[in-house]
Amino acid sequence: MNNFLVTGAAKGLGLAITKSILNQWEDSAIYGVNRSNSEEYQELMKTYSNRVFFKAYDLGNVNDLKKDIFKDFLNSKIPLHGFVNNAAYAYDDIVTNLNADELEKMYKVNVFSPMMLTKLAIRNMLLHQVKGSIVHISSISVHTGYKGLAMYASTKGAMEAFSKNTAREWGELGIRSNALVAGFMETGMSATLSDSQKDRIYKRTSLKKETAKESVADTISFLLSDAAKSITGQNIHVDSGTI
Repeated sequence: MNNFLVTGAAKGLGLAITKSILNQWEDSAIYGVNRSNSEEYQELMKTYSNRVFFKAYDLGNVNDLKKDIFKDFLNSKIPLHGFVNNAAYAYDDIVTNLNADELEKMYKVNVFSPMMLTKLAIRNMLLHQVKGSIVHISSISVHTGYKGLAMYASTKGAMEAFSKNTAREWGELGIRSNALVAGFMETGMSATLSDSQKDRIYKRTSLKKETAKESVADTISFLLSDAAKSITGQNIHVDSGTI
């Protein structure tokens, strides 16, 4: 059984990632983490009763990750083959309005908890001598500026740097780490934007349309697989050709 830890698994892109992995591997199990469950994820739990599991957890709580996720949920007897850092919190505003409390909250969810989970995932892989794969979901905003996204982009840029250095540090033992740089998708975080705002974003891409969640999810499944065994330390862009 190939076991995968996916954060933000119950909704949006995380749900698409969960479905893609289940379709790619008949012998896979998903250990999904989300602040709350969803009807769609609960349906997957019923359909794949021995392969899809769920843990309600707020990644703003950095201190209890080891106990609540890697002891009570995904214990040391379960070998972990992949970790997908998908969960994110978006704090959007212009720089002159920057709020320190909101910034700290976002960094806990987007940077501090993922770093700690990466540490714990690698320790699990070392314990079970697994040549595992780690994928961090980044954002095109790191590479192409958007008004109001400076703080959010900084968290994703931090994870890209962390991923590249993790790959260098653990590649000798067969543990890979990549960042998937996703373009603008129709997700809960984009729901507040108007059609005209979305259209302006789409016009900045080569394909002139949003990035498909399924395309991002299937690329992540590929990066988790042995077919990508020579790919590490990379930023893989799936962004409709954003200019």
